[in-house]
Amino acid sequence: MLASVINFFAELGSDSAQATTQTITGRVVGLAYYATNKDRPGRGLDQRLAEQRASVKWEGNPAGIVTADGKVYQVMGGLTANNNAKISELLGQTVTVTGEVSEIHGMMVISADSATVVGK
Repeated sequence: MLASVINFFAELGSDSAQATTQTITGRVVGLAYYATNKDRPGRGLDQRLAEQRASVKWEGNPAGIVTADGKVYQVMGGLTANNNAKISELLGQTVTVTGEVSEIHGMMVISADSATVVGK
């Protein structure tokens, strides 16, 4: 019984690929809004609305970065500290982020402490 419990928890982590340091550039989005609107005009990328900032900052919805080639990364680390305080101010902007990238349960994740705005 104990062996099966140990194997169960070991398999939970097996969905994660080994983290590598990468630099990505893309548009900062609220992931819930993006997922709901990515097939509509604007592709869910216009995220400067006050409601969207509140959703990410106060409701704790995850933020992400969508690259020009359509890859989506959930943002973690220092950028999401203090209830997403830093990342919520970057919604709708194009940024460059360097951090540890891994895959967790099918979602690409980047853990970073800072971002550089490169365009709007």
